Amino acid sequence: SINVSYPKAEVSPYLQACTFLLVLLAPTLTMRLMAEEQKLGTFELLLTSPVRDWEVVAGKFIASMAFFAATLILTFYYVLLLAWFGSPDAGPIFVGYLGLLLHGAAALSIGILASSFTSNQVVAAAVGFGILLLLYTIGELAQVLGGVSANLVSWMSMTNHFEDFLRGVIDTGDLIYYLSIVVFALFLSTRLLESRRW
Repeated sequence: SINVSYPKAEVSPYLQACTFLLVLLAPTLTMRLMAEEQKLGTFELLLTSPVRDWEVVAGKFIASMAFFAATLILTFYYVLLLAWFGSPDAGPIFVGYLGLLLHGAAALSIGILASSFTSNQVVAAAVGFGILLLLYTIGELAQVLGGVSANLVSWMSMTNHFEDFLRGVIDTGDLIYYLSIVVFALFLSTRLLESRRW
């Protein structure tokens, strides 16, 4: 049998690749959620239904998260293979998956925000992709800068906040970062929805 003594060498490249796939996946999952409603004219039905604006945005976010979580569960076969052929430490693996779930929540909320801006699906996907790509790569800019600006740019990077999860560490700063993106993006989406009501 294969002895897996430190699972980071096995799991972390896979989870790191998933974060990049989210840059592509999140905008395509969310590009229709708001934009298609505006294009088809069903937005007025939503606005006149007995549902609050934040409930509409939360419902679309929960639906996209459910789809993403179901997709993520399908990848558990990789963990089962590790458990079958070795004895990996389950802690870092599940913390990594928790980080991936939070990363996905942030990416999907940004995608919903991008979809709220326009009635064109392609534009919504492009805007969402642009924002997520910027947040994915901005950490590289911190290596060029120095001082306070480097710390600020490094803090803005989604990938830098994901690294602790890959090591099996749950940092409250990373949790606050991802949850702040989710709350802020969904708040702006709700405000955009309310502005269309008037």
